[in-house]
Amino acid sequence: MAYGKLFIVSTPIGNLSDITFRAVETLKSVDIIACEDTRNTKILCEKYEILTPLISYHKFSEAQKSTVLLDKLKTGCDVALVSDAGTPLISDPGVKLVEAARLEGVDVVPIVGASAILALLASIPRQTESFKFVGFLPRTKSQIQELLKINRDENLVFYESPNRLIETLSVVSEMQNTRKIAIGRELTKKFEEIRVDIPENLIQYYKSHVLKGEIACMAYALADENGEEYEIKEKIETLKELKLSDRDIVSVINFLYSFPKNKVKEILLNKL
Repeated sequence: MAYGKLFIVSTPIGNLSDITFRAVETLKSVDIIACEDTRNTKILCEKYEILTPLISYHKFSEAQKSTVLLDKLKTGCDVALVSDAGTPLISDPGVKLVEAARLEGVDVVPIVGASAILALLASIPRQTESFKFVGFLPRTKSQIQELLKINRDENLVFYESPNRLIETLSVVSEMQNTRKIAIGRELTKKFEEIRVDIPENLIQYYKSHVLKGEIACMAYALADENGEEYEIKEKIETLKELKLSDRDIVSVINFLYSFPKNKVKEILLNKL
């Protein structure tokens, strides 16, 4: 018996009309739909009269359910994998199933559609086409700081939860307060909002505006900033961690890098 096919199906990220004809046809034709939350997928299925049986497949059951679904595929059943919103495997479960399917020789077919990161990138100005997607940011402040340092020359795209957005913006502000941030919230929905500003201004805005829904973000590259000056700022931060006084920092930077004392004082004064 021939193996079934595994379809990776993109679903709307908010507006239920943002689904392709091919996606609807696929969801109707397969034998089973694996989804993060059957309640969410049921809403989509009811709208488009999709009667295919649903099975839950989320990050806590991924290993177990991958085995179950692979057995179905090997008996000739076609399976569609969907996430609650957007494209599966992009910060959503599915990697284990796709890996197992390919190892067994099962055809994996992408059914393209909505993606929050692409919706954001299509709506904001950028100097270059390049960007780096890192999924959700790390949980700790030090890990976020390290990620920002390493990727200071990248347009860094990531997801963030409404409960953590202000905290994350504060970390960016402390380190790189001239680095612009793009925020896409409630994308494709009635109250869609896209803002581009420096972290400090975004913090003030969101302190007085309700934050809810999934959020896609991009931290703009710092490549346009004077490279030498940015390096000096990083050195200053290191010396501050060593508890040196501002006066000593000015002397050390001037001695080691021949950077003008008045410029170092200006950076310290402005806390850049």
